[in-house]
Amino acid sequence: MAMKSKVLIVGGTGYLGKRLVKASLAQGHETYVLHREEIGVDIEKVQMLLSFKQQGAHLVTGSLNDHQSLVKVVKLVDVVICAISGVHIRSHQILLQLKLVDAIKEAGNVKRFLPSEFGTDPARMENAMEPGRVTFDDKMVVRSAIEESGIPFTYISANCFAGYFLGGLCQPGFILPSREQVRLLGDGNQKDDIATYSIKTIDDPRTLNKTVYIRPPQNILSQREVVQIWEKLIGKELLKSSISEQEFLAIMKEQDYAEQVGLTHYYHVCYEGCLANFEIGDGAEEASKLYPEVKYTTVEEYMTRYL
Repeated sequence: MAMKSKVLIVGGTGYLGKRLVKASLAQGHETYVLHREEIGVDIEKVQMLLSFKQQGAHLVTGSLNDHQSLVKVVKLVDVVICAISGVHIRSHQILLQLKLVDAIKEAGNVKRFLPSEFGTDPARMENAMEPGRVTFDDKMVVRSAIEESGIPFTYISANCFAGYFLGGLCQPGFILPSREQVRLLGDGNQKDDIATYSIKTIDDPRTLNKTVYIRPPQNILSQREVVQIWEKLIGKELLKSSISEQEFLAIMKEQDYAEQVGLTHYYHVCYEGCLANFEIGDGAEEASKLYPEVKYTTVEEYMTRYL
């Protein structure tokens, strides 16, 4: 049996990062979690790191702003996975990965790098609107650096995170589902297993230097279909209203920059259907087909937690 790769998670205490740490450990990988020395008095982050250590992870000190510390840590592992934030309402740090690329290039031992993507495929968003396109443009800058450096990679396109989109019935600014009403974006008809699938790819030759889309067939749903699932679960039809494309854009322009970036992404997903309006072609794979043994969580199963 082939040895499993040693994995370094950068951004391991974030929303997705902590899930990647758990998935890596669960799949039997020797797992390293990068953390800064200057955690300060963030007790929740300290407790999380200690819980990772108790589960068998190695805590390693380093910083994206300290090149030599990064090189030293990278030399310990075979695979690097980055999950730093690309969300403007929190902290947009995508280009910090260029420092990680430099460290990986100098270390020279990394067999696979998974950069912080995990959302809409930026390669398909060349016509995205301002200001939201900055996320996709920055990710493409990182991709170019990876490929120019000859670093083996896998790009994970996971579309929408259930915790953000499903809980609020795909409505911006909501993370819990209403039992009374819902506002549909347009006509509502455009269509956490992310960590598990991501870890599955790292030792798989079929995913080397490819984009892997996470599109389980039962979860390719429109906003209206998500709402219908929720209505079925609560046994009640919600009062529905809708917001037109023009109304949405007008409201978006009144928001601050960070909110506009996020709302632009909602626009492309809910009005243009950018996540499902294409076929997966050559040079890419679909995760649920590659790994049929993974029992993924359906939207209906996920929504039952809100009952």
